[in-house]
Amino acid sequence: MRLVLLSDTHARHHKIPVVPDGDILLHAGDLTNHGELPDVEHFNGWLGRLPHRHKVVIAGNHDFCFEHDPSARKLFTNAYYLQDEMLELEGLKIYGSPWQPRFCDWAFNVDRGPKLAAIWAQIPDDTDVLITHGPPLGQLDVTYDGRAVGCEDLRDRLRAVRPRLHLFGHIHESYGLARDEHTIYANASICTLRYKPTNAPLVVDL
Repeated sequence: MRLVLLSDTHARHHKIPVVPDGDILLHAGDLTNHGELPDVEHFNGWLGRLPHRHKVVIAGNHDFCFEHDPSARKLFTNAYYLQDEMLELEGLKIYGSPWQPRFCDWAFNVDRGPKLAAIWAQIPDDTDVLITHGPPLGQLDVTYDGRAVGCEDLRDRLRAVRPRLHLFGHIHESYGLARDEHTIYANASICTLRYKPTNAPLVVDL
């Protein structure tokens, strides 16, 4: 099963030179600049022109419209939108959640601690592919100034769930792949720290 992974396109999706073919395309949020509905509509149209059999999308901290207006998800006619939900595709159990530790006053922000831990506790134990917007602590979460800003409670939940793949973005400058004994970690941020859409989509075969 070939999975094509993206995140943090920030309304620059149409500038990606090549989107590799695959079975399922997954996007880990920040598809808009500041949650503008026309950006969502344009992104949905772009998805419809891609050949992948299935597309799955979550929101990120820039995607205010999905937090403030639940009907925004209806704009996705060419993808499944997940918000603390499980979807099974091609035998893979995929769970998506947009929340992340609070950073200024952005969308889907929650204070670190019990509230965020309660959100991660909802991740089913049998999840094969986990999509969150932000990273867990210690995996592709280092900012330009050397700080590891991933979520420790998400890290702890991952140790119990052990998904085959964890896709995220959010920290543009930590783009890439990593793995441990149980999980492949993918920070698929297409935009760089300077919001240039020059990082290539990642491809993982499961």
